[in-house]
Amino acid sequence: MTATAQGITPQIRAKRPFGLRDKLGYMFGDFGNDFTFILQAMFFTLFYTNVAGVKPAHVATLLLVARIFDGFTDVGMGIIVDRLPVKDGGDRFKRWIKFIAIPVAIASALMYLSFIASFDSYSLKVVWMCATYFLWGSVFYTAINIPYGSMASVMSTDANDRAQLSVYRSTGATLAQLVITSLLPLVVFTTNTAGISVLNGPRMTTAAIVCSVLAVVCYAICYKLCEERVFTESTSHAGVGVGKMLKDVFSNRALGGLILAALLLLVSSLFLSGILAYLMLNWFGNGKLQSPASLAALIPAAVILIFLAPWLSKRFGKAEAGAFAMGVAGVVLLAAWLIKTESFWLWVAFYAVAMFAISTFNYLIWAFITDVIDYQEVKTGIRNDATVYSVYSWARKLGQAAAGGLTGYALAWVGFDSAAASQGLAQTDAVKSAIYDLATLVPGVGCLLVGLALVFLYPLKKKVVDENVEILSARRAADVVN
Repeated sequence: MTATAQGITPQIRAKRPFGLRDKLGYMFGDFGNDFTFILQAMFFTLFYTNVAGVKPAHVATLLLVARIFDGFTDVGMGIIVDRLPVKDGGDRFKRWIKFIAIPVAIASALMYLSFIASFDSYSLKVVWMCATYFLWGSVFYTAINIPYGSMASVMSTDANDRAQLSVYRSTGATLAQLVITSLLPLVVFTTNTAGISVLNGPRMTTAAIVCSVLAVVCYAICYKLCEERVFTESTSHAGVGVGKMLKDVFSNRALGGLILAALLLLVSSLFLSGILAYLMLNWFGNGKLQSPASLAALIPAAVILIFLAPWLSKRFGKAEAGAFAMGVAGVVLLAAWLIKTESFWLWVAFYAVAMFAISTFNYLIWAFITDVIDYQEVKTGIRNDATVYSVYSWARKLGQAAAGGLTGYALAWVGFDSAAASQGLAQTDAVKSAIYDLATLVPGVGCLLVGLALVFLYPLKKKVVDENVEILSARRAADVVN
């Protein structure tokens, strides 16, 4: 490892060439992540309002408070990963996947134990909800997701390779979404004696346990197949103080632009995901309709974007392609809001087009953060992979919190009755109509704002990204000569 005028130059390890094995391994990593993350995004609020009988506003408040707390745990985890020494020949990021895979899976399953619905004390239900959610999200999910996400920047120095990793990561997420949003509704939704579609608590518990087991299997495959090739000393060895490191990270203009775009993206897409089950149960009258809707939205992306997204990135640039796609998604969702159709299949057509456009940006977004990490190294001479990623991850969690909080508060605002839902009773027509509006108008406006943020606030367009790669390659080549 060599100290230069620019800082500490990373070392390229002699390992097998980057290839399909790495991409598949990284794909399985996010497959594992999303067996708990997508499950939480899709079913957590619904489980606690419709099975446990917790008020939507209380669920929303938990999500907001937890994500603010995550600001400390995420950044703290990033600093730990960057500064904790690594043994000779060891891996800075992979080791966390090995140790945290089982704990995060157990914590996820604990959130969906249906016996809590029988608690006589409402306060005890809320305590269980909060304790298990913090254990999963703020502790164990943070401890595995920060190292996993940071690992992409050290698997290859090539920008196109990392765009491929982003695509394969998103493919893993899409596969998990297909399982959770397409298969689980067929299992967990049943019809009660009054003929009303409801979420079945015991079935939800079983489904959550199965998802946790599958998450561990996916993490094991990720650990086995991925290789870290770019190695730097811990930032503590480089003599970099925590204060200076954080100051450099938070002054990163590209990170700021990406954070705003990601916040808006997550508020839009996760709000849509969170409200989807309520839309199917109340506007269309059958929770199982979530399955064909999700298939229509996800299968085209899974089949096409694994090839199309890397081409778009290479031909036009990530930011350029993402901005255009999010503009299309916004226009389509607003059109669905304007016509307010009662035809399920017409609504699915709008939904499928919008989700394909959103997925186009999602398939590339993880390559954005590796570009930001390169930008950070170009500007400061220090490579803070995990710290940069952790700040970005926290911002994403704020978006997740805003989406979850917005979902709960919006349901409360339009008059959704959780007590009636937990007893298998129908909502009023006014509430059903308002849920349709929420499911189209809010994400539609949000998608348009994402596109505008990428155009005007994110500086790493294709030309700048290519220049940064050339600068870093020249630095490393000079270090080898010296």
